[in-house]
Amino acid sequence: MAPILRLEFLASRLAQQNFAATLLGVPPSKLQAAYGCPECGAGPDIAHGRPGYLLDGGPAPLVLSASRSSGWVLFAAVVHPEPGLRVGVDLENAVGTEFAGFDDVALTAREHRQLNALEPGGRAQERARLWARKEAWLKMTGEGLRVAPDSLDVLERPGLWDLELPASADGRDLPLGLVAALAVSSR
Repeated sequence: MAPILRLEFLASRLAQQNFAATLLGVPPSKLQAAYGCPECGAGPDIAHGRPGYLLDGGPAPLVLSASRSSGWVLFAAVVHPEPGLRVGVDLENAVGTEFAGFDDVALTAREHRQLNALEPGGRAQERARLWARKEAWLKMTGEGLRVAPDSLDVLERPGLWDLELPASADGRDLPLGLVAALAVSSR
């Protein structure tokens, strides 16, 4: 991993811990990372999968999802969730979906038709929007890319929304082509 990517990754993990601590009203030092992976399990020794934290030795009352793109990070969380509530969020840059063969492995036939019905100038943004929706949904379900993306239609799916991205807090504009999606389910 390139040094800048390592720094961005570390910064996003620290920001995530601070975000969770703020929502829970505790100092960040009280939280211990405890990611959950359907294949590897969950706990402080897992560094991938669904983000989570331990607080005072037990699971923190929080469901959390995170995504990074183009030097930005996006979090979604619910504090004191009802049992079974899950969230998934994804942030994508259209540039990342602009390569030969992407549509064939990532889009359903219906999504292909919708994309091809658009003017060529609008396709990159729509492609990124569809991909963000797929990633958010698959993070929410916990399936990740163990599901073939071209088998998951996200055009009209209850519990899945496109997010409107505001200007950043420091007044800088977000990169052009950045899109986001949120998925929520109570199972």
